[in-house]
Amino acid sequence: MNILVATDAWEPQVNGVVRTLKSLANAVRKFDAAITFLTPDGFPSVAVPTYPGLRCALPRPREVAQRIERVAPDAIHIATEGPIGAVVRQYCVKRGLPFTTSFTTRFPEYIAARVPIPEAWSYAVLRYFHAAARVTMVSTPSLMAELAGRGFKNLGMWTRGVDTDLFRPERAIDLGLPRPIFATVGRVAVEKNLAAFLALDLPGSKVVIGTGPEDAELRRRFPEAVFLGALKDERLAAHLAAADVFVFPSLTDTFGVVQLEALACGVPVAAYPVTGPRDVIADHPIGVLNEDLRIACLEALNVSRTACREYALTRSWETSAKQFITHLRRISTRSREVQAA
Repeated sequence: MNILVATDAWEPQVNGVVRTLKSLANAVRKFDAAITFLTPDGFPSVAVPTYPGLRCALPRPREVAQRIERVAPDAIHIATEGPIGAVVRQYCVKRGLPFTTSFTTRFPEYIAARVPIPEAWSYAVLRYFHAAARVTMVSTPSLMAELAGRGFKNLGMWTRGVDTDLFRPERAIDLGLPRPIFATVGRVAVEKNLAAFLALDLPGSKVVIGTGPEDAELRRRFPEAVFLGALKDERLAAHLAAADVFVFPSLTDTFGVVQLEALACGVPVAAYPVTGPRDVIADHPIGVLNEDLRIACLEALNVSRTACREYALTRSWETSAKQFITHLRRISTRSREVQAA
């Protein structure tokens, strides 16, 4: 099966969407499928004023059409709602081609945190965008329920996985910091709510892995914290495994793949009881959810690291890829029927 995935999020960005798509591309091979990505590469771009450090691709519709037709995909999936996603959506709608989408980022909340645009307006735009899809894939049951309540239709489950060979306890290194070590990983931006973590009165050390527009401001406000910048692959795994607790302070993430990466390293999670952490942790003894993040951090120190690792071993990318492929095989059959009509 030949799949085209359109995405505005791609390298050099380091985020959950990019890591998910790259892991998915490896995993679908087990199901006799291959993914070709239609990314910002090769298109002109402009800076995003409200999102320092990011650039927005300016895709040319004719070139997008040519790229799609060169691939001649059996199925098309639109991973993001940005300019590339919008042009690919237009291409499919104009030609009557079925496609799937995924809801991976809470853009309404992210936008509202930067400019005075009501979330309801942004959700109306997203509802329109996804309404044309045969299936809109979501990562958790609670997100599915929330979007259904907002009027989204044709929702389907697509869970996330983790590379348990890359992320494992044995990779831990000595960071040379006072313990316990409370670590967080992600883009250093306002929507990640990192200040809520860094302001906590906790023993030991606080470590931040990642970069972003709030980096300088948070370093100034919290000089006692250790900022390691962006880390990838083995280095990320080694530093993550060195932590005693992984702190996930975000209130807006739809999932948070890095939670699974921490658990695969044997590191328990401390988070707020919101979508993402609530679905990953649930009632499993692998972390602590509490409206008081300090309490969650301290209680997570008592969680079994072995239990965390064992749970992560059940969350494979193979399972995730199988769900994804199942949705696409359905529209692939319909796609051939449309073309034959």
